[in-house]
Amino acid sequence: MAKHPKPAKRPETYSLKLHELQVELVKLQRHVISRGEKVLIILEGRDGAGKDGTIKRIIEHLSPRDIRVVALPKPSDREETQWYFQRYVAHLPAAGEIVIFNRSWYNRAGVEHVMGFCSQTQYDEFLRNVPVFEHMLAEAGIKLLKYYLDIDRKEQKHRLEDRHEDPLKQWKISPIDEKALKHWDDYTKARDTMLRLTDSADAPWMVVRANDKKAARLAIIHDLISRIDYKDGKADLPPHDGRIIARFDETCLTNGMLAK
Repeated sequence: MAKHPKPAKRPETYSLKLHELQVELVKLQRHVISRGEKVLIILEGRDGAGKDGTIKRIIEHLSPRDIRVVALPKPSDREETQWYFQRYVAHLPAAGEIVIFNRSWYNRAGVEHVMGFCSQTQYDEFLRNVPVFEHMLAEAGIKLLKYYLDIDRKEQKHRLEDRHEDPLKQWKISPIDEKALKHWDDYTKARDTMLRLTDSADAPWMVVRANDKKAARLAIIHDLISRIDYKDGKADLPPHDGRIIARFDETCLTNGMLAK
């Protein structure tokens, strides 16, 4: 695998760049509210990849009345009997809203499949149905932005160990963490299959090399504001770093964009 780019930004450079992008996010949200647009952002990735930190920076200065973060718990016994997508539908954005899913229906393609929480039939059915479901969302006027945050094995080990050592991060600990590294190869295979079969014109995947947390946050925010036209948007933002974030295609599986 190609080496991840080394962090090159001084803290003050990161802070200034983040502030600039967050100003654009405020403009974008005002536009979404005024135009009644519907935006859905999905963040997926390996355990410890930085989803929580990224979400924190996205929503930090936005109106909490018009943005929601959804992180659903394990399905209830009743939800287990429902159409798989049903419990997610209730959380989709209405006009003027931005919704961020911190993990999503893609649990079925990842942890549920790897850990045996769903059957092979349910898994295969999900992979067939999700492009159709997401096409329906696009037809309903929902702008869907999907990001997969990826880190290498060494970085995941470091971050999961850090959760146990830092008392301020222990809320993140889950029983699944202990199995993430043990099942690394299974998760890698599941990731590759998911990206190949659920990337579409309606809902393309952006893959993010997230070993450098700060660079990943900047790249994701830059990408999402660049993909939504909004009033008074800054036209002279520098291009994002293609070594950090890229539109998924088959070459991402072999060119080092995704860890093996």
